[in-house]
Amino acid sequence: MFTGIIEEKGTVKSVQKVSENSIEMAIEAQKILDDVKLGDSISVNGVCLTVTNFTSKEFQVDVMPETFKSTSLKDLSSGSTVNLERAMAANGRFGGHFVSGHVDGTGLIIRRNRKENAIYYDIRVPEELEKYLMLKGSITVDGTSLTIFNVNKNVVTISLIPHTVHETVVGEKKQGEIVNIECDTLAKYVHHLFNQYQDNTQQKTGISTDLLRQNGFM
Repeated sequence: MFTGIIEEKGTVKSVQKVSENSIEMAIEAQKILDDVKLGDSISVNGVCLTVTNFTSKEFQVDVMPETFKSTSLKDLSSGSTVNLERAMAANGRFGGHFVSGHVDGTGLIIRRNRKENAIYYDIRVPEELEKYLMLKGSITVDGTSLTIFNVNKNVVTISLIPHTVHETVVGEKKQGEIVNIECDTLAKYVHHLFNQYQDNTQQKTGISTDLLRQNGFM
């Protein structure tokens, strides 16, 4: 579990192709290596990865086929900058929101606009994620916890303050670039439970939303 508060930006030192859809990466870092152990979870651009080896200057991770295909990690190369966050400590402040590191899909930046001290991004996300988007709700972009300032179907608007621009890779992104998207975990759970409740109610009573609508109750 993570918070979406980026601890530092790391640099990809090497990317080694293991197979057609899997890679090994070595990432240079400083702060997050202070207490690193084999098997630790580290969020890399919002993707939860396991530390398989480390030194005082870098750590290594494996990217399996499912992660390779469904995230932007496949676009990384030597020299790429990435957002890094260690798993949330039980005795730490919880400054962002619940982030699992399990990316729901990738988004496309369709507009980047500076307004006074903020940078606004419009990001088109997959249509199947639209149901989890809510004005003033939370969203994770490349591992960064952000607030949704506007929703227009499956296009969300986020805004970066100068600190976030400087401290995360999101501030470096340009129009046309791909970012990893994770929707709010609580929203996904609520949606899943509500759908289960509706399905169970319909099976037991025969009453459905369509039936109520057809008979003028909605």
